[in-house]
Amino acid sequence: MLYIVLSASIHGVEGEQHSASERVIFLLPSASASQVASGWSATALRCFNLLGKSSSKSVSQVQAQATEAMAEPAYTIPAFRQRTAEDTTTEEYQRVSTNVGKGLAVIQEELHRMRLATKAQVDSLAIQKEVKDMMAKRTDLLEEIPKMPDFLVALRPHTVWEKTPVKLFCTVQGNPRPIVKWYKGGVPVDPLSAPGKYKIESKYGVHSLIISRCVVSDTAEYSAVATNQHGTATSTAKVTVKRPAGSAESCQLGLVPHLTEIHPSKLEVTLLDRFPVSFGVEGGSISLVCTMVVVPDLPNVPPLAQWYRDDKMLKPGKLAEMSVCGGAARLTLPHLAKDDEGLYTLRIFTKDGTAEHSAYLFVSDAAPSAAGAPGAPMSVKAYDINSDYVLVAWKPPNTVNEAPITGYFVDRCEAGADTWVQCNDAPVKVCKYPVHGLSVGRSYHFRVRAVNSAGISRPSRKSDKVTALDPAESERLQVIKIQGKYDIVIKDDDLEGYVTIPGEPTDVHASEIFRSYVVLSWRPPSPRGRAPLWYVIEKCLAGTGAWQRINTAVKLHSPRYPVFDLQDGQKYQFRVYSVNMYGSSEASVPSEPIQKVDEDGAPSAPGQVVATRNTKSSVFVQWEAPKHLKNLMGYYIDGRVVGSKEWFPCNHKPFKHTRFVVHGLIPGETYTFRVQAVNIFGLSEESQESSPIAVESALATPSAPYGITMLSCDGSSMTVAWKSPKHCGGSKVNAYYIDKRDADTLVWKEVNLAAITERVCTVDNLTEGVFYELKVQAGNMAGVGVPSAPSAPMKCEAWTMDEPGPAYDLSFSEIRSHSLVIQWKAPVYTGASAVSGYFVDMTKKGSSEFVTLNQEAVSHRYLQVTGLEEGETYVFRVRSVNANGVGKPSQLSEPVCAKALPGTTEIVAGVDEETGDIFLSLEACEICETSKFVWSKNYKPIGDCPRVSVTAKGRTSRLTFTNPDKDDLGRYSVVVTDTDGVSSSHTLTEDALNTMLELSYAIRHPIVPLKHGLNYEILEKGHVRFWLQAVKLSPSVSYRFIVNDKEVTSGEGHKISHDVASGVIQMTVDHFTRASEGTYTVQIHDGKAKTQSSLVLVGDVFKAALKEAEFQRKEHIRKQGPHFSEYLYFTVTDDCTVMLACKVANVKKETVFHWYKEDDEIVPESPPNVMSGACALPIPLFSRKDQGVYKATLSDDRGKDTSVFDISGQVFDDIINAIAQIAGASASDLVLQCTPEGIRLQCYMNYYTEEMKTVWKHKESKIASSEKMRIGGTAEMAWMQICDPSDKEKGHYSIEISDGVKTHTRTFDLSGQAYTDAYEEYLRLKAAAFAEKNRGRVVGGLPDVVTIMEEKSLSLTCTVWGEPTPEVTWFKNEQEVASTEHTKITFDGGKFASLVINKVTPEDSGKYSINVRNKYGGEFVEITVSVYRRGEQIPEPKMGHPKMATPAATPVATPVPPKSPAPPSKTPTPTPSKSQTPAPSMKSAASTPASTPVPKSPTPKSPTPTPPRSVKSPTPPRFMKSPTPPRK
Repeated sequence: MLYIVLSASIHGVEGEQHSASERVIFLLPSASASQVASGWSATALRCFNLLGKSSSKSVSQVQAQATEAMAEPAYTIPAFRQRTAEDTTTEEYQRVSTNVGKGLAVIQEELHRMRLATKAQVDSLAIQKEVKDMMAKRTDLLEEIPKMPDFLVALRPHTVWEKTPVKLFCTVQGNPRPIVKWYKGGVPVDPLSAPGKYKIESKYGVHSLIISRCVVSDTAEYSAVATNQHGTATSTAKVTVKRPAGSAESCQLGLVPHLTEIHPSKLEVTLLDRFPVSFGVEGGSISLVCTMVVVPDLPNVPPLAQWYRDDKMLKPGKLAEMSVCGGAARLTLPHLAKDDEGLYTLRIFTKDGTAEHSAYLFVSDAAPSAAGAPGAPMSVKAYDINSDYVLVAWKPPNTVNEAPITGYFVDRCEAGADTWVQCNDAPVKVCKYPVHGLSVGRSYHFRVRAVNSAGISRPSRKSDKVTALDPAESERLQVIKIQGKYDIVIKDDDLEGYVTIPGEPTDVHASEIFRSYVVLSWRPPSPRGRAPLWYVIEKCLAGTGAWQRINTAVKLHSPRYPVFDLQDGQKYQFRVYSVNMYGSSEASVPSEPIQKVDEDGAPSAPGQVVATRNTKSSVFVQWEAPKHLKNLMGYYIDGRVVGSKEWFPCNHKPFKHTRFVVHGLIPGETYTFRVQAVNIFGLSEESQESSPIAVESALATPSAPYGITMLSCDGSSMTVAWKSPKHCGGSKVNAYYIDKRDADTLVWKEVNLAAITERVCTVDNLTEGVFYELKVQAGNMAGVGVPSAPSAPMKCEAWTMDEPGPAYDLSFSEIRSHSLVIQWKAPVYTGASAVSGYFVDMTKKGSSEFVTLNQEAVSHRYLQVTGLEEGETYVFRVRSVNANGVGKPSQLSEPVCAKALPGTTEIVAGVDEETGDIFLSLEACEICETSKFVWSKNYKPIGDCPRVSVTAKGRTSRLTFTNPDKDDLGRYSVVVTDTDGVSSSHTLTEDALNTMLELSYAIRHPIVPLKHGLNYEILEKGHVRFWLQAVKLSPSVSYRFIVNDKEVTSGEGHKISHDVASGVIQMTVDHFTRASEGTYTVQIHDGKAKTQSSLVLVGDVFKAALKEAEFQRKEHIRKQGPHFSEYLYFTVTDDCTVMLACKVANVKKETVFHWYKEDDEIVPESPPNVMSGACALPIPLFSRKDQGVYKATLSDDRGKDTSVFDISGQVFDDIINAIAQIAGASASDLVLQCTPEGIRLQCYMNYYTEEMKTVWKHKESKIASSEKMRIGGTAEMAWMQICDPSDKEKGHYSIEISDGVKTHTRTFDLSGQAYTDAYEEYLRLKAAAFAEKNRGRVVGGLPDVVTIMEEKSLSLTCTVWGEPTPEVTWFKNEQEVASTEHTKITFDGGKFASLVINKVTPEDSGKYSINVRNKYGGEFVEITVSVYRRGEQIPEPKMGHPKMATPAATPVATPVPPKSPAPPSKTPTPTPSKSQTPAPSMKSAASTPASTPVPKSPTPKSPTPTPPRSVKSPTPPRFMKSPTPPRK
């Protein structure tokens, strides 16, 4: 029969083992290995029931341990025992096949060994059976014997991590059975005091106390006290709860809310990603999210989640939005304020109790409304609410670098409104303020603003809504229960009866006393009465009795009233009256004397501040409370970087406890801290500063190593390797300890007593063919950490394959968003030939499909991987290659995420500016106290190498090349140890090295760098300045000037100087003459650096310089008298007037200014004012006639200066272009104007002259002026006229005005209806013009007034014209005159018409007129004739009113007024005018417009019939003129 040996040992809760003597061996009969595998579990359980100690142990102890084992199943089944039957059979077959190869002798020896082992196991089973029988008998005897309690298994001490459970258990015997009670620090443990915290059990004689989710405060000494009637026994053990490095500081700070209520749940919840310490800003928003796994995941039944800020549970609302869905619990704060700062805790109720996570949220001040203004106050709340009074309180903001706060303004706003009203006129200096004057029944919000010397802060978050109600009303109600179920409400009014005048108030006292105000309080009267009640308050100086009412303008309804106007140093008494509609009560008893107190009520400064390491970005700060608390609100903590003067706030809301964790610090930076206490009076003095502390993780033991892998095996030893702990514990890992065990046993044996520093170890003295398990512990200066998980069983079997073993120790560096570098170590087992290369395989996390990154094996042990996806996680492995093939793949690497560390920097190559050394430098974004910079070349550690030297200072490391050359080319990398992977690399190329070598040479052999070499400039007075400018000069610089090989020193004629700040060295030569020609040199020596610069000043260059010097010398002399500071130049005004302008200087009142053109003086309308500093000559309507040479002279007794300006050639063109620029910009759109000659297009502008470059175009073709197309203009417009238009002239017309830079274009489309209308208008005007030209008219010869003496002959003669010849009719007093002997009418040749009156008489006086008319129209002219008798005084002439017959048509729309009357004739017969053409001076007026009705010619009554004159000449129809736009 084949026996399988099983061994086990009893494990405690902590994983501790009993001694080797406690090992129990079981023999299980088994026919085959497959039966062993399949029947292992059931058989093992049966055998374990027989578990006991050696015979030296008592039966009761064995029973106790058996009971303990049943109560606490802590057995570990070796992993290799859980293989399938198929795997076991295959391995057994392989093992047997191998043994057969060893020969028959070996098999016989194996069978002999098995027989001996089987016999020993059978004997052991027999012994165990005998022991079991003895134990049963002894138990029966013991049960009958009375015995005091005795602990068979005593309590053991435990050290556990925070938030993990711990179980204390013991086994006690006694007769009768003892009762066990549990104590913590001598105090009984009551499970009901903290539901869910403690669980006490007693099963099968095993008593246990389970503490769920330990916190640091659970660290204590626990006792189990067993009692029966015969005595008492006690067992004690200490429980130590540790906080992992970097965990949340919730337990430290004492802010985790107590679990007061258990909510049963059947869901299992595991928190995954947890929200970290967070930072927000006032006015922003933030979300805190915890992802989780819920089993079972029921979408409609999410787990119950509660959110807490500090110790207060939050409720959903506008300021806090909560949700639990999609595998995440989320809290969103949409409107952040400093009130939201605190420790946030998420508590989720699960099947086993609760799952919790806590992290701090910091909310900093938003940008201030004014620079230097304080932050906003916070925690605004209303207390002592009455019908018209409320007390508002708040917390003051922290002031770090701002000016101290001088007071606060309180604002109120009615609920539902947006208008805020300031409650106090002057800032209140304490963090409380009584607001009165509220309206009963209305709801209000309040807010507060802080004030300092720089301005007013942003307002705080508004308070919760409060309603102004009288609390005394509810107190006057009594509720009486009848038979336990009926409520009867009785008012005090019913009990008081009918009361009219109320009683007096009582207990008048001051509830708030400050320097700014005092709040009076009293009890309402009793009886009070039903009528509405108000109060009257009086005050007096204590002891005087002179009472004075103080609320005359306020009808007070609340038993509270703030008094603001009390004098300093005076004591006052107060009394109160109750008043209603029926009258006033008696006065209350006066209050005790009340005096305002000083506001020096701030707490004293906190005591000693101690800062200790916490995490790599936080520090734990503790301090002593102030000696004088004075109603302490909390503390503000400030920090600063050592070496900086600027403090920064660490918290923004007063913190209540004397310990705080400051987050958000720069890893590796050194800080110091201070603390201020806060109460309603403000902030205390600052505490003393803490000692400087570097931001490092707290010192702890390292975490467990992991990734144990076998690298080689020779049959008696194995070489294994492992990976470093993920957390070094704040100090360097300097030791490793390895334990081993046979996989069939549970007893560990130490492999090494002395510490191993490398992560590779060879384990000797192994038995071939046996499976072994290994575990590793790491140690640092804090101690030895927890051991690693046992490795997978590894069979000790010699490796004989030809291929190499696995590479190991895969590590990553230079992790960026799309690339990384993987490195590894060569395999220990090389196979039958040397390793020739490596393949690197990669896959995404969670996938098993590997992709080989390199098609050909690489010979070096690193590879840069590119093309990664940002944020994706990858897994790698490496396979070694030799001549025989590809070996085993390495152990899979840890998953690595393609994402660069925040603040990652790269290696910088440079040259030291002082020494000229070429270096590579890296400033680490993260560092700790134990970090080291490890430099490599081509990923091989450099170590001690004479070619380079490595230095480190703070966060920066520098690799300096000793004597760089081509051998130093390559890829350099650096890794910062004990960080989260800070690393970088840089490839040094030949070009870069050559550039840096040149710069290094320049630094080591320095020259003074020059911004500008030696140069010269001509100064006023004709002086010449030679100068150069260096990039930088030191105060010790020396230099010299050399001219034509002779050194020149500062003295007569030469001035030499320099300026260190600007780097300028200069020499000024006062007398620059022909002898100054030659070579100028400056030699500079500054420290080790030197340089020189030369200037050759000969030939034409010298002549030009000499000419300029002489000119400047003359200019200087000229400027001694009046002169032109700016010579003549031109400008053009907006109205296109050309202005010749100049500026003058050094003038006085007597200075004379003259203008000339071609030596002819010009006298402008306004004389020039030289005292204004500028003179100008306007040239209006500029044209070619204004060309010429203009001159301006300036003179007085000190001298004369002249400026000449030639307006011709290019200057003339420039002026015309300037005019065209303004005129073109002002040009109107083209407008249409019809004339008798044709159609005219006009463009109005500010000014037009024919010299302007103006082009007219028709259909994009340029138009030349001709008989058909006439081009012209006036000063106000440019025009183009189409004479006698036809259809050919239809189309698009434009005018282009060019100013030399820009072309201004205006267009008109003369086609379609526009052309038709214009053409018809042209024809009408042409006909009207023809009619006007040929109508009948009086050309001249008739006077307006004729005065003649009787008996004289009067001859009225005129010349008439018309085509055809007009008809002529004479009238007297509107009656036609017929030709008689007395009055003779003649009309000769169709041109000369006359009326001759022979021997005039007074009856001939009157108004005569002539009507000249043909078919095109006519004219009507009047003459006044006065006849006086002989000897009479010549009468005054009377004005005649000439009238004109209406012509057929006229092109003029506006009539011309008639000329003033002519003087009376001195001769009897007037002389007719000789003018034969119409002129403006003619006596007839212009014809009226065509729209004016034409009057009929008067027909005189005559005995002879005369045809009527009522027939008018034909008149063309009315027309509309083309619109003319207003001029711009």
